[in-house]
Amino acid sequence: QVQPVESGGGSVQAGGSLRLSCVASGRTFSMSVMGWFRQAPGEEREFVAGIDQSGDSTSHTASVKGRFTISRDNAKNTVYLQMNSLRPEDTAVYYCAGKPPFFPMSETGYLYWGQGTQVTVSS
Repeated sequence: QVQPVESGGGSVQAGGSLRLSCVASGRTFSMSVMGWFRQAPGEEREFVAGIDQSGDSTSHTASVKGRFTISRDNAKNTVYLQMNSLRPEDTAVYYCAGKPPFFPMSETGYLYWGQGTQVTVSS
């Protein structure tokens, strides 16, 4: 299993950028689909982006396409979320999550979760 730990959150003005990082301990990182989720106050947690084991296949929810990019470095057991052109509606706690080894790409089935990192975008 993987144990994710997020970093890189903070406060930015609208139009700015942030890069979130997630270091995942465990020997199965390179065999695990990884993803980013977010939860705004009073809202349900939502899928933001996912990446397959090799990094060749990614998925981004419609509201972030063209602005956010998920990537991974298996040599560093790290997955990233580059966030550009941030908007106030992107304000949320962002969570990194992982699936068990060899599970396929999808928006569900994530079992291993980090503690989250706060992203605040002001207008």
